[in-house]
Amino acid sequence: MTDFAAAIDRLLNQVRHWEQPRWRNGKADQVYALVQHLADLAADAESRPHRPVPREPDVILPDQLRVMADDLIAAAPAAAAPNAVLAEAAEAVDLLRKNL
Repeated sequence: MTDFAAAIDRLLNQVRHWEQPRWRNGKADQVYALVQHLADLAADAESRPHRPVPREPDVILPDQLRVMADDLIAAAPAAAAPNAVLAEAAEAVDLLRKNL
């Protein structure tokens, strides 16, 4: 969990202060895709169906990211392989950080 939690904190430190213009050029779409991916991982861990995360204004994305990360951390212990779930999530977060 600590790798995933640290990766999320690094990403949030990178994007939470962004104003609207900074979210352009696909950055908002990339962060939203990560939010959805984390929601899907949490749903899988809890054996729930995937549901779309509402697409809020871009400047709300850091808040959505924090909520989905917290949900995944809470859901991971219910997964068959919780460390694998969190490792996959951390890898996705690190990849996004490199691409922003």
